[in-house]
Amino acid sequence: MSLVSLETEAPAARRRPSSIVVEPATPVIGAEISGVDLSRPLDAQTREEIHRALLKWRVLFFRDQELSNDALKAFGRQFGPLTPAHPISEGLDDHPEIWERKIEEYRTRRADNDARPPRDYKGWHIDITFVANPNRYSILYGVEIPPYGGDTIFTNLIAAYEGLSAPIKALIDPLQAVHQTSNYDDGARKPRRDGRSTGPFVSLHPLVRVHPETGEKLAFFNAGATTHIPGLKEPEGQAILDLLFHEVTRPEYQVRFRWQPKSLVVWDNQAVSHAGPIDYAQFSLGRTVRRITVAGELPEGPDGFRSRPLEGELFNVLG
Repeated sequence: MSLVSLETEAPAARRRPSSIVVEPATPVIGAEISGVDLSRPLDAQTREEIHRALLKWRVLFFRDQELSNDALKAFGRQFGPLTPAHPISEGLDDHPEIWERKIEEYRTRRADNDARPPRDYKGWHIDITFVANPNRYSILYGVEIPPYGGDTIFTNLIAAYEGLSAPIKALIDPLQAVHQTSNYDDGARKPRRDGRSTGPFVSLHPLVRVHPETGEKLAFFNAGATTHIPGLKEPEGQAILDLLFHEVTRPEYQVRFRWQPKSLVVWDNQAVSHAGPIDYAQFSLGRTVRRITVAGELPEGPDGFRSRPLEGELFNVLG
């Protein structure tokens, strides 16, 4: 596997030799980063190199990172303000920005949620698009990791859009879609310690999003939250959503990550959909991960349409 140095992307006179190593996992998505200790503050150049690698490879994998909850949050804040742990679920008692997920919660969710959403999505989702301003980046840290199982897969939504034919691109570019909380989320609401609203949340997003940092177009389709396309007949809209589900889950746009203890994953939630743990129903070992999210803005479509909430508040930062 070839190693890529980001040093070649800027004049050597203005930069010292790169301190990180970027090892791509596939040609279109995913790279493993080494040569950096994330428990320490990043200098400006290292932070910029990680950011540029994230925009290029969409999802970054770090191994053997010893991170306390405070260090995890400090790392995330170097890329923007953090949100609360989740619009519906609360974070840890002493760290409201951190959302902890245990494997038992996935099993309980599947057992309790008898009603299935349209196109049983088998875990594929973009984080928190039922709010009008979903987070920019997601950061996930492995606390308790089984020796096998519990992998996460990621797919590149920019590559998926680029793989569509020109007539389909022209068809979907001006469309919007409704995203809303799932049946499970709607039934899980209870009063929060911080007094924030627990929804329900419904938002109208462009079906094609322009990436706010690179200008690239992407298929802004969330299999776990996108319900319908206003203005189209139900069979028409469903056909388009089914087509996009097929496209964004094509294997050639994916990378699969095998977790190890103390692994950390950062992905561009503006351009990546993911699914995981993909095999929770098949194994009984323990698995615990902790997630933080960097605040984002209202998505914008090619025609200038900006997302707006239909029900529920924006996903604001802690204040």
